Amino acid sequence: MTSNDSFETRLERCYTGALYDVLRAMGYPNQALPTTIRPLMPETRIAGRVFTVSGHIHPHLDPHESLLHWTALLSKAPRDSVVICQPNDSSVAHMGELSAETMHLRGVRGYIVDGGCRDTGFIRRLGFPVFCRYFTPVDVVGRWKAEAFNQTITIGGVDIRGGDYVLADFDGVVIVPQEVAGGALARTEEVMQTENKVRTAILAGTDPQEAYLKYNKF
Repeated sequence: MTSNDSFETRLERCYTGALYDVLRAMGYPNQALPTTIRPLMPETRIAGRVFTVSGHIHPHLDPHESLLHWTALLSKAPRDSVVICQPNDSSVAHMGELSAETMHLRGVRGYIVDGGCRDTGFIRRLGFPVFCRYFTPVDVVGRWKAEAFNQTITIGGVDIRGGDYVLADFDGVVIVPQEVAGGALARTEEVMQTENKVRTAILAGTDPQEAYLKYNKF
């Protein structure tokens, strides 16, 4: 870490297990999203400030209206943000090829949705980070409308506000409340440094219980 590292760069160097442990110790034990939300690619990592989206299914929605609302989502998502969507739906794809390419081009760090994705081969080739719950070829046109931007959403009992932070890797997705983000990151970096000392001691032949008692970490 150097003095020029951004908060997002430092957060991306962390891993969700260490961050979760720190948040739990700080009194935030329920910050992990459901285990059903998985990355398109195992190596995917996302870290950054959250921009939230929510919407609902509307069975008789005009196709033009649905696309106006969807492109409004793409227009509003800020550069360097991580878009997290609560679609309140399990029937359509809430991310696809053109949308992923648009977000990628506009500098969005990644997209996490408690819903579906399609065009997954293209998105993998593009390398745009996406976490989702399921896959389907059915799109949003005439079916689903994005209705609220950067307001509080809830996924799996976890409240997520615009301006919170998120770290996502193969183990899962952890939400960091904005008011404790600085302290949580600093503590996570300390935990990782201590874990490195424990690892070094064990590889050098130290008994694991002795290493734990010395560093109070395992």
